[in-house]
Amino acid sequence: MSLAASNRLFNILRITTRHSPNKLQFYRGLLVNTTLRSESAAKEEEPSSEHEKILAEKTKEIEDAKKEAGDFKDKYMRALAENENIMKRNQKFLADAKLYAVQSFSKDLLDISDVLEKATESVSQEELKANKELNDLYQGLTMTYTELHKVFVKHGLEKEDPLGQKFDPNFHEAVFQMPDPQKEKGSVAVVQKVGYRLHGRTLRPAIVGVVQ
Repeated sequence: MSLAASNRLFNILRITTRHSPNKLQFYRGLLVNTTLRSESAAKEEEPSSEHEKILAEKTKEIEDAKKEAGDFKDKYMRALAENENIMKRNQKFLADAKLYAVQSFSKDLLDISDVLEKATESVSQEELKANKELNDLYQGLTMTYTELHKVFVKHGLEKEDPLGQKFDPNFHEAVFQMPDPQKEKGSVAVVQKVGYRLHGRTLRPAIVGVVQ
C-alpha cells in the first residue's frame, strides 16, 4: 500500500467513524508505519531477486567453463596419445630402416658365398694331397669363406640349411617333389641352394625338394 492510499484510507476512516482525535491519530500512525514497512520490504526484495538472477548467471558461466575445460583436456590428452603413437611408429620405422639398410648389399654377398662354397666342395681330398698348390688355394678359399660367414653372423645374417626339416613356405621354396619311403612326408629331402635370414627375416629362401 502506497502512502497516498494510506492517507485516503485514513480520511475515509475519519469520516465514517466517530473515534476521538487521539485514536484517529493512532490509526493514522499505524497506517503510515505499515505502509512504510511494506515499501521497505518491497525495496529489499528487488535487490534480492536481482542478486539471485546474477548468481544463477554466474553459476551457469562456471558450469559452462568447467565443461569447456573438460573438452579441452580431453582433446589435449588425445593429442598427446596420438603424438606418442606417431613417435613410436617413427622410431620403429627408423630402427627397421637401420636394421635392413644392408639387405640389398647382403643379398649380393650371398652369390660370393655360394661360389666359394661350390669351389671348396668340388675339390676331392685326393687331389689336395697330390697337388700342394691346389691345396694352398683350397686353404685360402676355405679361410675366406669362414671369415665371410663370421661377418654374416656379426651383422645378423644367418645360414638356413633345412635338410631333413619340415617344409616351411615362409623360409623354403620347393621346386620339385620326390618319393622317399624312408623320410617323412612333407620334409625337405634335397637342398639345392641354402637359404639365409637377416635378423630373423627371410633374405633368400632355401631352394629345396620335398618328400611327397
